[in-house]
Amino acid sequence: MKFIKSLILPALLLFAPLAHGQFLKKLKESVTSTTTSLGFTEEEAGNAIKEALQKGIVKGVGEVAQLDGYFGNPLVKIPFPEEAKFVESQLRAVGMGKLADDAILSLNRAAEDAAGEAKDIFIVAIKQLTFKDAIEIVRGEDNAATAYLQNTTSDSLKARFQPIIAQSIEKVDATRYWDNVMTEYNKIPFMKKINPNLEEYVTEKAIEGLFVMVAQEEEKIREDPMERTSDILKKVFGSEEK
Repeated sequence: MKFIKSLILPALLLFAPLAHGQFLKKLKESVTSTTTSLGFTEEEAGNAIKEALQKGIVKGVGEVAQLDGYFGNPLVKIPFPEEAKFVESQLRAVGMGKLADDAILSLNRAAEDAAGEAKDIFIVAIKQLTFKDAIEIVRGEDNAATAYLQNTTSDSLKARFQPIIAQSIEKVDATRYWDNVMTEYNKIPFMKKINPNLEEYVTEKAIEGLFVMVAQEEEKIREDPMERTSDILKKVFGSEEK
């Protein structure tokens, strides 16, 4: 029943005489029938769900693939690597907070530079959804779409991101900032030397941040299946005027 109140609820605006349970039954029946009594086909229903997901996911990716998309968002901002937190605290303790801040900024700029690559990967994964997959996402947990995308795109994202992150790290001078951090840290007596792999770290955190934003957009989609501006979304989910 929960999914009726989320992605499918707007369809009830068009088909008010159907009770919630009846609508669910009809939609489930559409998996095995060519057309539904609701006025749209199985293919149309699946396409509408995929389009609603695609609109939201692309928006979520767009929010991080811009200046301050990571750096300006506390939910996805990339901090010092965990094993280097002590490095950061020591630098700040000796008045070198600006050096630490510059290094953090450069890591986030590298992630922002690469994030735009995620859009095409997500769109391909959404287009490959079967109608059954789409309905299972609608009926699933609140993060069902996010979980689906994590399962189907994580390897592709890592493969696509890592070389771009490597280039971006050089482009935004992250390596230089990080080298400066480590140089100053190593001047502090009796400190254990640390050398995290920046490419792997930024790639991992950039992808983590993407899925945080995807999860946020999925929540919004479940509350309101977007603007329903296309013909297929109006047909399946209902237009605002209805």
